[in-house]
Amino acid sequence: MNRIRAATEADLPAIVAIYNSTIASHIVTADVEPVTVESRLEWLQHRPRYRPVWVMELDAAIAGWLSIQSFYGRPAYAQTVELSLYVSEQRRRQGVGKTLLAYAIAQSPSLDISTLLGFIFAENQPSIHLFNQFGFEQWGFLPTVAHIEGEDRNLVILGRKI
Repeated sequence: MNRIRAATEADLPAIVAIYNSTIASHIVTADVEPVTVESRLEWLQHRPRYRPVWVMELDAAIAGWLSIQSFYGRPAYAQTVELSLYVSEQRRRQGVGKTLLAYAIAQSPSLDISTLLGFIFAENQPSIHLFNQFGFEQWGFLPTVAHIEGEDRNLVILGRKI
């Protein structure tokens, strides 16, 4: 059985493990060192209701998660958010990302969200392809803005209106 629900503190070990599993590829996150459950406690506990973290459970295990964060922190941008989406290594290419992204899009009106953004390294073609499948378009390109393990990374900004 699968379901999507709000993340709880008990989910943090799985959320952190999934996130940390992406660091070594150097194309998913700009973090270069693993994060800890302790470092993510405040991140999870102090989120407004309209900026949730959702987890997707498959067979009683966390298969992936999606978080919504405010964009740029100014009042005029209140209806614009950034999405972060991570899928466990064992569940990639099985529809988890699609299900979570579709869920976020469907929930956006009830959260007073009108614009969704994804900030994705250009080298992360699977994620760019996923977002494109849901109507996201390239709204920006920041060349060589990240430097990881001796490699420059370009950042693609994908956007979609709701």
